[in-house]
Amino acid sequence: MTDADSDRRSYPIVQVRGNTAREVDDQLAVEEPLEIRLGYTDPRKGRTHRSVSITMRTPGHDTALALGFLYSESIVRRIEDVASVDTSRANVIRLELHESARFDPQRLERHFYTTSSCGVCGKASLETLSLGGFDALPGLSTPVSAQRLRALPAQLRDVQPLFAATGGNHGVALFDREGRVEFGMEDVGRHNAMDKLIGTLLQQRRLPLADHGILVSGRASFELLQKALSAGCPLLAAVGAPSSLAVELAQEFNITLVGFLGAERFNVYHGGDSIRYDD
Repeated sequence: MTDADSDRRSYPIVQVRGNTAREVDDQLAVEEPLEIRLGYTDPRKGRTHRSVSITMRTPGHDTALALGFLYSESIVRRIEDVASVDTSRANVIRLELHESARFDPQRLERHFYTTSSCGVCGKASLETLSLGGFDALPGLSTPVSAQRLRALPAQLRDVQPLFAATGGNHGVALFDREGRVEFGMEDVGRHNAMDKLIGTLLQQRRLPLADHGILVSGRASFELLQKALSAGCPLLAAVGAPSSLAVELAQEFNITLVGFLGAERFNVYHGGDSIRYDD
């Protein structure tokens, strides 16, 4: 079964338009649980396996999702840390860390149940990120054109076939400093879509990012900014609004943050010097 086959399903509905009702088939984005299980060597117990996350996601690109989650949570730092990936069980993915991978099991104590709406809950403060070893980013080496930023939402729609069919999922896309979208990912959970993108970049050995930005289809939440930070991404642009904590994180770690991005407008919440306005 291909991703396109598994990410949507058809359901009979009653469609009402004005005073007219008719029975039609409607396509909906699939939402199913995915358990991420991790195998690693504990100095005291030997080889150990445990569940680190259960997230509600759209099936497809599950390996990238799991890798992106583990990378953004600083559990893996390079693709070579992962010895093997097992996807033989439905809705379960098992990743084995390489024997040489440095891993502190106590990091898992703050990983809990995740949902498609909020993602990983429980990150209490920016101090938590600072203790996690994140540094402020150097920023873009070359400013990006405001005109090219405004052209991004139309390109995002071009890499959202599931949204075009269902209208029920989030999208994220990687773009270069020339304002060209390279590829996108979709999921019912905005954090899952981001993990799929980051996991794909990890597989391609392209992390950390430098002169690329990430575009998100909805709002810019704290967690999306944190994941962008973990990927070394200097620019995050959102079609919707940022949250207050997202802005604070952008200020703390020097991430250019753009919100309400559209064909005619956008707001800059941090990093205005990284944008060129005279084109």
